[in-house]
Amino acid sequence: MTDKTMTPDEVVGRLRSGMTIGIGGWGSRRKPMALVRALLRSEITDLTVISYGGPDVGLLAAAGKIRKLVAAFTTLDSIPLEPHFRAARERGAFTLTEIDEAMFMWGLTAAVNRLPFLPVRAGLGSDVMRVNPELRTVTSPYADGEEFVAVPALRMDAALVHVNRADRAGNGQYLGPDPYFDDLFCEAADSAYVSCERLVETAELTRGAAPQTLLLKRHSVTGVVETPNGAHFTTCAPDYERDEPFQKAYVAAAGDPAAWAEFTARFLSGNEKAYQSAVQAWHEEQQK
Repeated sequence: MTDKTMTPDEVVGRLRSGMTIGIGGWGSRRKPMALVRALLRSEITDLTVISYGGPDVGLLAAAGKIRKLVAAFTTLDSIPLEPHFRAARERGAFTLTEIDEAMFMWGLTAAVNRLPFLPVRAGLGSDVMRVNPELRTVTSPYADGEEFVAVPALRMDAALVHVNRADRAGNGQYLGPDPYFDDLFCEAADSAYVSCERLVETAELTRGAAPQTLLLKRHSVTGVVETPNGAHFTTCAPDYERDEPFQKAYVAAAGDPAAWAEFTARFLSGNEKAYQSAVQAWHEEQQK
């Protein structure tokens, strides 16, 4: 099997300005933050981002890298609204296609199956249709004649996801409570890059774990990156939970330009190793 291992910077080196990028995870849960941080260090901009949004969207918005966002929400879970997302929307920094969670899932599924759209009941009778006037409906060709929303395929140039374990060929395993839709992101994209807490031998992926945890198959994965603590400050259960104190510090800094400049200089100006060291030092300071 082909060895697909890469570094975060090698992954970003394959991305280009103007691309449509999908980011897996859910809110502030199992986000590929090490890859997002590498993207922040690049000159890439003018992105269309597709995400069940969390701090991935917030950081990219704060850096001015988003042209368009397609999302069902953008939240930090324990903090309902991502602050950089809110600020960016208030100043009209990018366009937003906001759709129902089920519509989002069916948009990914349509892209996986190379369909232009899929019909879904979700969205009918709601403001989703009002705030997205470009959405269309279709009528069943059968006797029921029912009307559905035609959810367009969410096709992507590249997808970024994070899992607990992976092998060098691109098979990926989640060990937490929810797969989210990371497999759909990978299969709906022209290329997919998977970061993981730990690289293991292929045989270890099937040792003592349920078959359904083998979420990602190597045929849909372009590159694999070992990034311990790479989902920080989001969850990556059972390896670690969300770093709530750090997330609160992130939100507090987001509300003050001077504090955000300080936060960026301390945590986001170096590589991933520098980030992890800075976070560790910050926690040590909080304990004094």
